[in-house]
Amino acid sequence: MNQLVHSPRAAKTAVTSRTNDPARTMAGILEVATTEFADKGLSGARIDEIAAATQTSKRMIYYYFGSKEGLYLAVLEASYRRMREIEAELHLEDLAPEAALRRLVEFTFDHHRGNEDYIRLVMNENMARGVYLAQSKTIKGLNVTAIQAIRQLYDRGVASGEFRSGLDPIDIHASISALTFFNVSNQHTFSLIFKEEGRSDESVALRRSNITEMVVRFVLAI
Repeated sequence: MNQLVHSPRAAKTAVTSRTNDPARTMAGILEVATTEFADKGLSGARIDEIAAATQTSKRMIYYYFGSKEGLYLAVLEASYRRMREIEAELHLEDLAPEAALRRLVEFTFDHHRGNEDYIRLVMNENMARGVYLAQSKTIKGLNVTAIQAIRQLYDRGVASGEFRSGLDPIDIHASISALTFFNVSNQHTFSLIFKEEGRSDESVALRRSNITEMVVRFVLAI
């Protein structure tokens, strides 16, 4: 439970700390806003609630992000950025092509399963037909690295004879995303319809393995 600030001196210290560390303040706002927008969408999210949860003010949030829509776009960009930064740490170039592809699919599965807020944000933005993400000046650059990584490992696999030729790296990326995204985005309706309540660790591991195998077999040379 968070302690309340009772004394004027303590309150002044807290405000000063936030003012002197804008990066930390912005990071805290983005973290809380991510959950708020993921749960309620852009229209349902409330800046007042984000301000209260971060012990800031609406004015401070607008100072940093310009508007509610600006904060929403910053949340989207930060979510994609985090995923791409972790992807870069996989060092796929150090692995053999098939091993690199397996690692990438497994990472994407684990990331999506462990970051349901990210999935909800992407779903919400798709319902908005991508209108806010289209305003981003950085999103395309962020995602170029994902395609470059797949293209490089795919080209290495084709050169070594492990992968069949004629495939589009963007299509491979789409296939990985589709299989791993559905696993989270449709989990509630799927479980209700097919009476698959409370998936066990074993069933999740099997699903992870099956998805990885599907992608790899699609790419491998026959």
